[in-house]
Amino acid sequence: MNEKKKENKRMSTPNTAMEIPAKLVKELRDRTNAGFNDCRAALVEAGGDIEKAIAVLRKKGQAAAAKKATREATEGLVGSYIHAGGKIGVLVEVNCESDFVARTEAFKHLCHDIAMHIAALDPKYIRREEVTAEMLEKERDIYKAQALASGKPENIVDKIVSGKMEKFYEENCLEEQHYIKDEGITIKEMVNSAIAKLGENISIKRFARFKVGEVIGNGGAEQAPVPAPVRA
Repeated sequence: MNEKKKENKRMSTPNTAMEIPAKLVKELRDRTNAGFNDCRAALVEAGGDIEKAIAVLRKKGQAAAAKKATREATEGLVGSYIHAGGKIGVLVEVNCESDFVARTEAFKHLCHDIAMHIAALDPKYIRREEVTAEMLEKERDIYKAQALASGKPENIVDKIVSGKMEKFYEENCLEEQHYIKDEGITIKEMVNSAIAKLGENISIKRFARFKVGEVIGNGGAEQAPVPAPVRA
């Protein structure tokens, strides 16, 4: 009887005894910035499938972010990144709830990765709510004219425009862009993963991207203030 009970127990909990290679856990950590234990648990739940494990972590991150979204985040860091031999530079302010979390290597790494991503993909806004009504109207008019000019029936033009607007958000809003080092996740999902790992609300407040020779005021999400003249 005892042997039978042991056998039933083993059969009822196969995943808990699943061996997950450390190399696979490391790959998942590199791709998601999630903690070791969270990555291993996600791989166990996903049966060792790394793509399914990413989806598991994504859902957990979204749930954690939703719970903490209303909590005030007034601490944080200004991350930086210099690229192309000093031709492109980025400053980004990322907020969290405590100085303790702000000083962790995981948070510093997050700030650096976000700054690097901004340098590479040049977003114009942080989130879609920041896009002005004038800009949205302009883009919709362009997409509608393009659809009509291509001979598309008017009854599907609106669907085409809606699809192109989603693409516009994905290309221009930082949170909706796919992370430059892993296109399987967005910047928002990467932040959500950090929230789940660090246990605090985290948000991207503002950023400035500088490129040598670029004209200031070209529509970027954040522009550096012009310094006051130095008086003799």
